[in-house]
Amino acid sequence: MGRRLVHGVSGAAVFLASVALLSMRHRGTREAAQYPGIGEGVLEKPEQQSEGSPEGSGGRGQKDLKLHPPEAHRTEGSLTLGDIFIAVKTTKKFHQSRVELLLDTWISQASEQTYIFTDEEDGALKRRMGGRVIFTNCSAEHSHQALSCKMATEFDAFLASGLSWFCHLDDDNYLNPRALLKLLSSYAETWDVYLGKPSLNRPIRASETLPDNQTKSVRFWFATGGAGFCISRRLARKMVPWASGRNFLSTSELIRLPDDCTMGYIIECKVGGQLIPSALFHSHLENLQLIPTSQLMQQVTLSYGVFENKLNVIELSGPFSPQEDPSSRFRSLHCHLYPDTSWCLQAVGW
Repeated sequence: MGRRLVHGVSGAAVFLASVALLSMRHRGTREAAQYPGIGEGVLEKPEQQSEGSPEGSGGRGQKDLKLHPPEAHRTEGSLTLGDIFIAVKTTKKFHQSRVELLLDTWISQASEQTYIFTDEEDGALKRRMGGRVIFTNCSAEHSHQALSCKMATEFDAFLASGLSWFCHLDDDNYLNPRALLKLLSSYAETWDVYLGKPSLNRPIRASETLPDNQTKSVRFWFATGGAGFCISRRLARKMVPWASGRNFLSTSELIRLPDDCTMGYIIECKVGGQLIPSALFHSHLENLQLIPTSQLMQQVTLSYGVFENKLNVIELSGPFSPQEDPSSRFRSLHCHLYPDTSWCLQAVGW
């Protein structure tokens, strides 16, 4: 499997060049216009930047995350969806059951910005996504090595794109593009921003492997990949020595944890950044029925799955019944957000 992991990372290099070419026209136009206010001293440095060297402390030592209001980072800029690189991680066995649902729903509203990262060729998916489906050749296993292989490919594709924001999602997430754009518009890409939702109420502890068979205890916050997370380009550039290409797999091996944990480890223990928690991201690890129906339209990501041995989906009325839209309620949610979608208009009584 190790050979396939290495091949998966290096085999994606051909795709990275095409991503860069796709983004050149957009990037050039955006940079020529620039963001009004950015670089003109109107933004103060966000308080989430950690002080001192993280290497000596094994990451941030505080027990609680500090929630910094977006207003502290607000920019006057004109961020668009075209500035965001959206990566969706999946595997071949979920192409039909999960990815097609996403293609029918939220990806239809952000198709030019969304890239699917998977492990095996699929002609049907290729026909629907064109050059925006990336066959990583990573293993289909759910091991930290295989997951890290895909994450490394996502990260390098983002770097090659030249875009301002990297947002990672799983294939069981519904993304509200409008809510995402509103959230990211509250932060400047010129600062180190790491947005997401921790799945734990405390920093995770890990043993970092050192030379001569020594280990060091580290602890850090991380945004769970199951809810999605976003990273600014400025922060991503600082992560390159540990996160680009084969370096990501090597870094993952230091703590032997999955890809989302490795991201948090790199950002907090290597770069000195800090997770900015957001309650607008949601994974199947939380009780989704507790989200008030009145607030569903404001959430950035939602999910579905099994929680405490019960089907875990959002509670939402119409236009499709629970029998017609049983596993996720994503079709009904999509029709509430985008009622002009053709198949929404065909729903009885909608």
